[in-house]
Amino acid sequence: MKTDDFDKMFDEGKDITAYLDISRAVRPGEQLQRINVDFPRWMVQALDDEAKSLGVSRQAVIKFWIAEKLGHYSA
Repeated sequence: MKTDDFDKMFDEGKDITAYLDISRAVRPGEQLQRINVDFPRWMVQALDDEAKSLGVSRQAVIKFWIAEKLGHYSA
């Protein structure tokens, strides 16, 4: 497909996903960076209890709560 044809389809709002290779697609700003954080034992237990009640991992709870506090997610 020529670039002009692809651009025209996109501009017309047509589905172009069949023409994309999304196997290596990334979202800007979503690259991971590992950090270490020390928590008191009582806090880890509380996180584990919350994670268990939600059926998710401790890490998921931490990420969600921090993102929510930073304003990047609202329920």
